[in-house]
Amino acid sequence: MMGKAELKDFLADEKLKRAISMTVLNIGELVKNVTEETRKEYPQVPWKAIAGMRDITAHKYQTLRMEDVYYTVQKDFPFLKEQLNKILFG
Repeated sequence: MMGKAELKDFLADEKLKRAISMTVLNIGELVKNVTEETRKEYPQVPWKAIAGMRDITAHKYQTLRMEDVYYTVQKDFPFLKEQLNKILFG
């Protein structure tokens, strides 16, 4: 998602932190609109965890650890992208 950005570079870049946090928030908001039928059809996607990350990002921003955002995007988003591509494109 962030390419080869190192944690230290991410933490030093206020614009990048805000942009990525807003993206996490937006993805979580969109996931909340996924139908229950779709959630049940694709249980391998951690729908609840994605929505939960959105809530943390939105409501706990002052205490949100940017390291957690970084690791979520670097480690979890590639899997999410893969799963969404399978759902959308087969």
